[in-house]
Amino acid sequence: MQRLRRTMMFVPGNNPGMMADAHIYGPDSIMLDLEDSVTMAEKDAARLLVYNALKTIDYGDTEMVVRINPLNTPYGKKDVEAVVKAGVDVIRMPKTETADEVREVEAEILKWETELGCVGRTKIMAAIESALGIVNAYPIATASKRMMGIALGAEDYCANLKTQRTQGDNPNFGIELLLARQTIVVAARAAGIDALDTVYSNLNDMDTFRREVELIKALGFDGKSIINPRQIEIINEVFAPKEKDIEKALKILAAIKEAEAKGSGVIAVNGKMVDKPVVIRAQHTIDLAIASGVLKKEDIL
Repeated sequence: MQRLRRTMMFVPGNNPGMMADAHIYGPDSIMLDLEDSVTMAEKDAARLLVYNALKTIDYGDTEMVVRINPLNTPYGKKDVEAVVKAGVDVIRMPKTETADEVREVEAEILKWETELGCVGRTKIMAAIESALGIVNAYPIATASKRMMGIALGAEDYCANLKTQRTQGDNPNFGIELLLARQTIVVAARAAGIDALDTVYSNLNDMDTFRREVELIKALGFDGKSIINPRQIEIINEVFAPKEKDIEKALKILAAIKEAEAKGSGVIAVNGKMVDKPVVIRAQHTIDLAIASGVLKKEDIL
């Protein structure tokens, strides 16, 4: 099964209680944050807390991500060293604007992986939060074989564009992010990696949050960064495939098995030829259905 990243939940790296309990809510990924949610005075202490959390807490199959500080700060390289030694799954780069920044982080990761004898273990994702980053989205997405996804950071992006995020009662809701969102999805798809949307921080307006999730799903995103466990259920519900889509996907996968059993390279469903992109979509639909609890593995032929 392909790893799903419908929800990537931010958890402050200076909050031991939240780090200990984050996985019980069932996010697909947990992102322990060493950057914006941690004050300068707490950076070193938070790094140690995150290191210990990764080493001692059993997060099960949840993907563990750490957002580091930029390498051009006094903290970035120390962050990379600590989380690689702790065995993190993914390092999330903030405010990424160029492919060179990705390669610099990759070089730091490789240095510590080589020392530890685990070269290639750590993946990278990049948060794009400026106009320059959007312009360079595809070079960023393809800067490293470690890259597993790119994400939009909307607040800094809007500030950089000298605009503001529209509110839910605006008929043009989300218009200021449309180009950035489409660019990130296209770049991610061209690079063969995942695309994650920005956070929605107004926890008192879950109706607008649902509208935004429906929008980013329609645009092709794999998931969304979140700040609260309450947002998980809505995202999983929106991303869960409909019954008719599941039935179609099951027919396609059954046709593949039948063709393989006959030694045929030709796959057809209801008289229509099935090509590789259709097969990929069908498998993704089934993966989502299983993860959403609307289909069991044993129900698949």
